[in-house]
Amino acid sequence: MAREIATLAGGCFWCTETVFNRLHGVESAASGYMGGHTLNPTYEDICNGDTGHAEVVRVTFDPDVIAFRDLLDVFFTIHDPTQLNRQGNDVGTQYRSAIFWHTVGQKAEAEAAIAELNASKQFAVPIVTEVTEATTFYPAEDYHQRYYEQNPHRPYCQFVVAPKVAKAEAKFGGLLKG
Repeated sequence: MAREIATLAGGCFWCTETVFNRLHGVESAASGYMGGHTLNPTYEDICNGDTGHAEVVRVTFDPDVIAFRDLLDVFFTIHDPTQLNRQGNDVGTQYRSAIFWHTVGQKAEAEAAIAELNASKQFAVPIVTEVTEATTFYPAEDYHQRYYEQNPHRPYCQFVVAPKVAKAEAKFGGLLKG
């Protein structure tokens, strides 16, 4: 199986990671940090907002099962790409919307998807998602991995993560694992 990597930032990585781990063709989705200037950042470093890193999800997928464009469709559905440096009550540059491309093909697809969404007026205001080359991926601490599955009854999981999972299930049910 040929594997590719996609790295996406759409607010809190708990939400993004949960949805992407449920997609057919996704081998793994891991929470982490990318796009900043601090070496080996910790969650506490990121929360200070001065490392430049975003909370990201590194998605390892089989492009013969799920296309990068399908991943982008899910990505743009489960977060608001028009909010600059925030998602709902999560505020700061670490919560920015970003696509960190690994190939020039991914860059072109990301830019085309954004242009199409802006042209379609699906969102009332323009998309602010940055499209930038992937840099070093720093895995988040173990307790962040598969956080929702380990903590489904925590308030944040019930009020923020669960609605995003439900939205993905409603729109992309055929892409989700049984």
